[in-house]
Amino acid sequence: MKKQNLSRRQFIGSGALAATSMLFLSKTSFAGSLLSAAKPNSVINGVQIGVITYSFRSMPGTVEDLLKYCIDCNINAIELMGDAAEAYAGAPKREQGQSWTEFAPKIAEWRAAASMDKFKELRKMYNDAGVTIYAWKPNALGAKNSDAEIEYAFNVGKALGVTHVTVELPNDEQTKRLGDLATKHKMYVGYHAHTQATPTLWDTALSQSKYNAINLDIGHYASGTSSSPIPFIEKYNDRITSMHIKDRKFNNGPNAPWGQGDTPIKEVLALMKKNKYKFPATIELEYAIPASSDAVQEVKICRAYAADALK
Repeated sequence: MKKQNLSRRQFIGSGALAATSMLFLSKTSFAGSLLSAAKPNSVINGVQIGVITYSFRSMPGTVEDLLKYCIDCNINAIELMGDAAEAYAGAPKREQGQSWTEFAPKIAEWRAAASMDKFKELRKMYNDAGVTIYAWKPNALGAKNSDAEIEYAFNVGKALGVTHVTVELPNDEQTKRLGDLATKHKMYVGYHAHTQATPTLWDTALSQSKYNAINLDIGHYASGTSSSPIPFIEKYNDRITSMHIKDRKFNNGPNAPWGQGDTPIKEVLALMKKNKYKFPATIELEYAIPASSDAVQEVKICRAYAADALK
């Protein structure tokens, strides 16, 4: 995989031709192996099971790596974290010790001029392998980001083929700002909450724009409210763009392997199946990975748990 991650500087100079040849052969080999592999499928009895690529944060995280993990886990749809996509598109890296104040103008400048071609290329790579990107979570939707950066995030989303972008739920002023820009681009924003979630937490954002929506996390919701998220899902299902699945204990308790916490994962998935909800159920691996395992193996276990619940 390292051969695929040649930087632009490596193309410059006397070794450019050799480096280009190596890159071409490596990418050709990678693409060929994906096309020859069986296509993944994680639509189970009408319910789309996906994964957020954050789940693989303990492992190498290039877009090629992430795609391989998805195929290994037999998952055909994902929420893509922004860092890997931007790195693939040539974004500058934040140097070790560099403050955000120093780095922010550099990444903003790059985003202002970034071509969508690499993001379209990324989408094709995934689609050719049988994986759809239904959401992406960019680091460009904050209060300190310019309108130009936010619009860049929506444009990247379009290039990737997503239905929505996701972001941590900000204050009312920012949800209004994002909602207005989302309306302009006709791209949904799924707002994610942690244990501060309540049955009415999203109401203001939802009232501000029809493109403001919910990226529900049933583990956080159950832990923060010490109650089932099912009534919330039934009430707001038409405003949920995607839903993170994890297990947590009530009373702000810890994450747990699926089936060992208080989150009614099986009941939620059964509800999705019964009511034919079309938003994806996104595996988010947050419990501690056993020393004898790794993120891919644990995501496989989570997928198997979901499949059993949807029989």
